[in-house]
Amino acid sequence: MFSKCVRAAAAALLIGAAADCRAQVTPADEVNPLIDTHKSRWFFFSSASRPFGMVNLSPDTGVDGDWNAGYLYGEKYIRCFSHVHDWQLAAVPVMPATGEMKGPAGYEAYKSAFSHDQEVAKVGYHKVYLEDYKITAELTSTKRVGLHRYSFPAAQDAYIYIDTAAKLAMMDAPPDAKIRRVGDKELAGYTVLAPTIRRKKPVTVYFVVQLDKAFDGYGDWSKGGSAFVHYKFAQSGRVQMKVAISYVSEEQARLNLAAELPHWDFERVVRESKQEWNEWLGKVSIAGGTPAQRTKFYTDLWHSLLGRRTFSDVNGKYIDNTGEKPVVRQVELDAKGQPVRSTYNSDAFWGSQWTLNVLWSIAYPKLMGDMTQSLVDYYTNGGMIARGPSGGNYTFVMVGDQAVPLIAAAYQKGIRNFDVKAAYEGSRKNAFPGGIRDHAGYEAGPKAEGGGMKYYVERGYVPLGNFGTGGHREGAAQTLEYAYQDWTLARFAEALGKKDDAALFQKRSGNWRNLFDKSTGWIRPKNMDGSWLEPFAPTCLGSNCRGFVESNAAIYTYYVMQDIPGLIEVLGGRAKFIEKLQGQFEKAAPARFITPHGKHGENWVDYENQPACHMAHLFSYAGAPWLTQYWVRRVKEEVFGNASPSGGYNGDEDQGQMGALGVLMAAGLFDVQGGAEAEPRYEITSPLFERVTFQLDPKFYAGKTFTVAARNAKPGNVYIQSTKLNGKPLTGRFWVTHKEVVAGGVLEVQLGPEPNKSWGIVSR
Repeated sequence: MFSKCVRAAAAALLIGAAADCRAQVTPADEVNPLIDTHKSRWFFFSSASRPFGMVNLSPDTGVDGDWNAGYLYGEKYIRCFSHVHDWQLAAVPVMPATGEMKGPAGYEAYKSAFSHDQEVAKVGYHKVYLEDYKITAELTSTKRVGLHRYSFPAAQDAYIYIDTAAKLAMMDAPPDAKIRRVGDKELAGYTVLAPTIRRKKPVTVYFVVQLDKAFDGYGDWSKGGSAFVHYKFAQSGRVQMKVAISYVSEEQARLNLAAELPHWDFERVVRESKQEWNEWLGKVSIAGGTPAQRTKFYTDLWHSLLGRRTFSDVNGKYIDNTGEKPVVRQVELDAKGQPVRSTYNSDAFWGSQWTLNVLWSIAYPKLMGDMTQSLVDYYTNGGMIARGPSGGNYTFVMVGDQAVPLIAAAYQKGIRNFDVKAAYEGSRKNAFPGGIRDHAGYEAGPKAEGGGMKYYVERGYVPLGNFGTGGHREGAAQTLEYAYQDWTLARFAEALGKKDDAALFQKRSGNWRNLFDKSTGWIRPKNMDGSWLEPFAPTCLGSNCRGFVESNAAIYTYYVMQDIPGLIEVLGGRAKFIEKLQGQFEKAAPARFITPHGKHGENWVDYENQPACHMAHLFSYAGAPWLTQYWVRRVKEEVFGNASPSGGYNGDEDQGQMGALGVLMAAGLFDVQGGAEAEPRYEITSPLFERVTFQLDPKFYAGKTFTVAARNAKPGNVYIQSTKLNGKPLTGRFWVTHKEVVAGGVLEVQLGPEPNKSWGIVSR
């Protein structure tokens, strides 16, 4: 059947008129989940998923490893459909088949070829044709329940394998898994996910499987850890299957299933999934732009609403795995007995001060507060605010205390739907020896010291030395990260009236100066004896230069967001600062401002990874906002503009961070300081679209909408000529405050092909 839009377009062609069908295209329709799937991580790809879904059901072409695993566009075979693609979590792989029963032989035996020509992938729905079995498989989901629909050909024998004892993704084979037959339409069980180098403890996933047709046979293998159901079809047949999960218990999995999917109406679930996605994506609307730009914009926004996966059940119960034994906890309930929020798994918030923290605070303030409380729960339960929690425990991914910039920014922007007292206590604890900063990358245990906090407190910097364990024990980067985090904590303390703490952390925020080498003009690591690292160069070959985390001195020298005037001063003043930074962008341009993942030490600017994501915006602070406009647009188009399966995120989309960055660049808004300042503000750059409108949450903000309206927005017009806020000229600054944004209104940005070098200039 042709849609009304298609029929209208055809009729318009016959009469020579134009047909505009944009009104019928929703934000969810614009999303393309296949963008940059040629080389992605286990948790990158989602299709049959809800916003922040516990279940994120999709086909897996690769089942081994963290990188280059999950769904990869160039692969020829589907090996299973699994239900969890999360930070250090993967679970419940299933696969339909016909012919000989091959389940015990594993993925390689029962995989099937497929073709993109017979594939549909969109938000909340995925459809593939399994060529080896002539099966059409369709997938959708609620937040905690996966729903499958398999159309089998006429075949004597048809199977569905539930291979829960098999190795999957980054983990070893489950140390324990059990599945049992409950009836002729139901199975239930659990699988214990083996620890990983990041998630140090096992975690159990409980599941309930229900089918809409009684099966003709049942069997299991792997000592009852995996199973199959058997059907006999004399003619073609259709089977639907629900898979509900919980990290708490089988009973809770049943509760999730009963609450979220009591029926078998597949089309209804697809429709409701799209509706829910449109509610979230519709918080930001756009006008103008090319089809590819619109697709990339909403795919970016979609990614920002995917990665942090729900960990609590429908009634708010969740597992706390921070102690010796798992403990069932309860999210707070409202007056009607419903949970007021979810708790989440998440990769690190490393670098999110420029991405998720900024976007969420404008468009999704409740989410930002809920995410904050989820991290603070770990302080209440386990003694430290979390850094990259997975399976109810810490993973200590990356370095420092990445939660405090999120917490401080939320508080400063009036987002306070979290335990402020506990948040401050936990943030302060993490800023001293024994807190989470002392845990180097993935360093667990009660006596972690790889973070070097005793040296940071005593000396004002972290030296290079053989102390602690874990990864990322790189003193210069640690010092820079801690100093910025101290500044955000100082602002949080100041806002709470804690003057002594504010003064302490403000002073410590200047520790970056202890590693600035005037003789070279770069941040430079120091050895344990206080001497400068030799030999030294701003870039190097490999993953990172000594002393820097996945980066180098050429990039980390600019990691002084809390004192940009001070940085400009030590680099020789505005003119020399601009010359230095401009030279780095020119050197990085031939490589598209990125490096291949794992070679972060090699380029002068690296938008493939987090530490450099603010660099193009620094020109504005030095008195050259037109250079920010120029380089931001180039980065947006050359690094993040691709809307095909072969590009768009460059391999490292850390659970929505690069997606959020793409949204902000397209909207012409950014925040170098991350929102923790006393009066948060957003730097203005050139919008990509004619109009970007944020729907403001009335529970948090007084305004209804805030619109960035670009006048004369067309290719080549990347320079701001003038700006108006609610009809009044905006002069003498290159920013708009958070208060002005959330009060609602319109920011008009006049664009042109040549720079206006007087716009946005702040008097010294």
